[in-house]
Amino acid sequence: MERTLVLLKPDAVQRQLVGRIIARFEAKGLKITGLKMMNVSQELAREVYKPHKGKDFYEPLMAFITSAPVVAAVLEGKDAIAVVRAMLGPTFGPDAPPGTIRGDLGMSKRYNLVHGSDSPASASREISLFFSPGELVDYELLSEKWIYARLKGELL
Repeated sequence: MERTLVLLKPDAVQRQLVGRIIARFEAKGLKITGLKMMNVSQELAREVYKPHKGKDFYEPLMAFITSAPVVAAVLEGKDAIAVVRAMLGPTFGPDAPPGTIRGDLGMSKRYNLVHGSDSPASASREISLFFSPGELVDYELLSEKWIYARLKGELL
């Protein structure tokens, strides 16, 4: 199973969309292994957005992500990174198709509600920035047998 980090950004928190967004991931069949609300410090924001330093949107992004609380979640499932990114839709709400989180809930070209890791390496790095190993919970999701079919032990 693969893990990915999802951040529900300040606009999602302030618009009271946290429950609706998390419910979509659960309804899809993704397992929550970590979940917390927190304020993002300047230091953490610098580390998270280090790859974007020097770009024109870097400073506004830093101000935005530290402006109000976020909800950080670690989701687990087969191909979780690709599944989550497909559920999020394109970066900007006006460009995102209906049925995606950003397409259904977003209108801004600056505020885009959620972040999802874009690769296994990014997921590993980002999860470690937001969660210590003791904050992640391994458990058996009893409904998993109804979420994934299996063929000779392989999840389908």
